[in-house]
Amino acid sequence: MPLTAACKLAIFGPVATTGASGRRAINLDQALTMRNLLVILAVAFLPVAAHAQIMKCVGSGGRVEFAASCPPGTKAESTGIRNNPGAASAAPQKSLSERDADFRKRQVEQQEGSKKSAEKAQDTAERKQNCESAQAYMRGIESGGRLAKMDPATGERVFLEDSERAAEAARAQRAIDTNCK
Repeated sequence: MPLTAACKLAIFGPVATTGASGRRAINLDQALTMRNLLVILAVAFLPVAAHAQIMKCVGSGGRVEFAASCPPGTKAESTGIRNNPGAASAAPQKSLSERDADFRKRQVEQQEGSKKSAEKAQDTAERKQNCESAQAYMRGIESGGRLAKMDPATGERVFLEDSERAAEAARAQRAIDTNCK
């Protein structure tokens, strides 16, 4: 929406016009263009001022200050430090395809990580259950009650003798040592 002359006059103030001296008048559009150009140039040269060197200023009584320029009556020492705030963020931008590839890579790594953690949780649960079963079996062996096993050939129940009880206790202890860590 173009500005009317009255709006331009209210916003930007009066502009030189032709008078009796016969000087060439600057119209309002030219004045706005010049002001815009001056603002753009000022903004363009601002970063140059931000690249100042940091100085160590030693004042009377040994008081030390760090500043871009030292106040009068202080001794200036160069620190070699340059104030360059834009340099840290000057990392090159990645293209869309590179960012997409990085995203997919992170997504695959996250899926693999969650899969590994799920497997680890399942393994931990199985070990806990095996530990509890082995401990319960060991308590049964130590209680002195009769122990029975299934005969794989016939499928019948066979009771363990005292000589087999020691071997079964050793097997149960190995199961406890393996699963109860």
